Amino acid sequence: MILEPIKLTGEHDHLTSCRGMCVRCGREHLLPVGPSHSPALSLFRRLEQEGRLDFNVPDNEIDPRLSTEYLYGPARGQMFGVLVVRDQAGDTFVLKAFSGQYNSIWQVDGWVDPLLDVLRFKRDTFEEERHIKQMGREIAGLPSDSPARQQLIHKRKKASQVLMQEIHAMFRVSNFRGECVPLPLAVFGKEGIPTGTGDCCAPKLLGYAAANGLTPLGLTEFYFGKTNRSETKQHGEFYPSCLHKCGRILGYMLCGLEEQ
Repeated sequence: MILEPIKLTGEHDHLTSCRGMCVRCGREHLLPVGPSHSPALSLFRRLEQEGRLDFNVPDNEIDPRLSTEYLYGPARGQMFGVLVVRDQAGDTFVLKAFSGQYNSIWQVDGWVDPLLDVLRFKRDTFEEERHIKQMGREIAGLPSDSPARQQLIHKRKKASQVLMQEIHAMFRVSNFRGECVPLPLAVFGKEGIPTGTGDCCAPKLLGYAAANGLTPLGLTEFYFGKTNRSETKQHGEFYPSCLHKCGRILGYMLCGLEEQ
């Protein structure tokens, strides 16, 4: 079940959870933590207690790939988020999401889907990704000072850049004005689009809410698992949405929310 009913309790409107400049109107839009802090704590505790993400299946159908043990291995931890929303009838619900893929899995029952068509993504990128990996293996087998190696490195870099542009174009980014555009048209600023933009919890959650006529009331994100390599994220800590990556599209995604 994607939408989980909730009764509102405490508010954290003085804390900002996500914000960004909007490429559409040139203004900054933001969303507070609001009533999402308590359900975020509940989700964190549930992950610790159950040790898995597939909450909705019986014990004999548990997928070992969705165990939280994965977050303590080489891949390290991951961000999780909850969004409290109100529907048109005035009822309130909680949505939950994990950043990116979980152990190479895009979709898990009860969790919000990514902003792209997963089947199309797999179909349209499979061959090119295999080709890029093959070039990587060839590069590893060539002498470090070989002209052929340098040429192949350049060729692989260009192929990766083209593939990333194609992937970015697959992402559909919605806002609260009823608009939906490919990711590159939602990005604020002229700099290149960082890898992983649109994969984080906040874009997933806001995209689902906008596409389904739901009004966000508050969002909270936390880190679960082994400390990341840069040591900037710790298990159980809460963090605002990143500005350098998804913050570049969050302004567009929040546009129109103030009027609701």
